[in-house]
Amino acid sequence: MFSIFKEHKGFGKQIMLLAVNDLKKTYKGAAIGPLWAVIKPAFTLFVYWFAFSVGLKSAGDISWAGQEFPRFVFMLVGFIPWFFITDSITLGAKSIRMNQQYVTKVSFPVSTIMTFTALARLFVHLFLSVIMYVILLCYGYMPSVYNLQFFLYCPLMYMFFVMLTWSTAPMAAFSKDFENMIVSIMSGIFWLTGVIYNSYDLGIPWLEKAMLLNPINFFVNGYRNAFIYNTWFFENKLELIIFLAEFVLVFALGIFNYNRLRKRLPDVL
Repeated sequence: MFSIFKEHKGFGKQIMLLAVNDLKKTYKGAAIGPLWAVIKPAFTLFVYWFAFSVGLKSAGDISWAGQEFPRFVFMLVGFIPWFFITDSITLGAKSIRMNQQYVTKVSFPVSTIMTFTALARLFVHLFLSVIMYVILLCYGYMPSVYNLQFFLYCPLMYMFFVMLTWSTAPMAAFSKDFENMIVSIMSGIFWLTGVIYNSYDLGIPWLEKAMLLNPINFFVNGYRNAFIYNTWFFENKLELIIFLAEFVLVFALGIFNYNRLRKRLPDVL
């Protein structure tokens, strides 16, 4: 743990610059550049809005805890953390291989590669969150003290998925198959999260409990708690306890896998 923190010490400015450079590199050569970071999720949201609001009108709105939410608003608040999560997982797993020059050609702290890769995605996430908030205001969702939970869920989400990449990025650097597996299963994981449906209200009690084991659901539901449910994070004690246990587990496994594999990375790459 201390070795990872030590690697970050004194590299704050470099991490910030590399995160910005990573964004520039992602959209290099595109005429509209970083606007693609908004166009891609906006098109995804439009497709789902059209499918459920126009094509499947019977789907209707979402009802929960005596409140009714427009399906588009419900999905919007779920998709915003999902866009960050899916990019953090897939690009985080590829981060060492995509930035192998920092491992093989220069003396650079390897763990910071995962940090600046996720930070670049965080910049996009914050911009999309502002757009989401404006849309919610247009739909009549007024500012609330519950909105302040964003400043809990967002940093926690960033830390959780950076720690996850402490395991996945070194393993993906060793095995291209592992990297491909992560990319392949992400589309399936989407349907196991409550992005487009309410994971609290599945009508099957044991399945609703099982869905709490998915940490992605913690953040999707957390954003809805903050912006539309008007619920505090500690009100669902079981969900919070399960997530904290998973947070500690991911942290411990990340430290173990990173320290186990980092010295062999230059030879493998």
